[in-house]
Amino acid sequence: MSASSPAEINGLDWASARGMGALAEKMGMQFLEFSVQRCVATLPVEGNTQPVGLMHGGAYVVLGESLGSMAANLHAGPGRLAVGVDINATHTRSATSGIVTGVCTPVHLGRSMTVHEIAVSDDQGRRLSTIRITNMIKDVPAAS
Repeated sequence: MSASSPAEINGLDWASARGMGALAEKMGMQFLEFSVQRCVATLPVEGNTQPVGLMHGGAYVVLGESLGSMAANLHAGPGRLAVGVDINATHTRSATSGIVTGVCTPVHLGRSMTVHEIAVSDDQGRRLSTIRITNMIKDVPAAS
């Protein structure tokens, strides 16, 4: 990555080049928008359900953590690394089909810590889950 500031980087290109990780890929996650101020991704309900056919609560959390951690890393910039230190989720509605969409926005963007809120909604725009993630930002460890 170049020494460009996060504001100068095409976030979607950056996220695509970095990859979203094996778990998110297996779950069918797709990034739609990616910037320091707003990240959007989708996840299919099919294949991500619990035994009774509802979207698994952990799937909402994977969507939220993927968006929040990636957004924090984009904010951190070159030579820095964001790592999750806390995550919580409140599930308020269930999805049984279709696609869910997570919209991630920053609550706090600091030099050493970020906090993001991720609102997950269904195809009708109804909120299903609210996730909050806190990431610590540190320097990338030197190679030994």
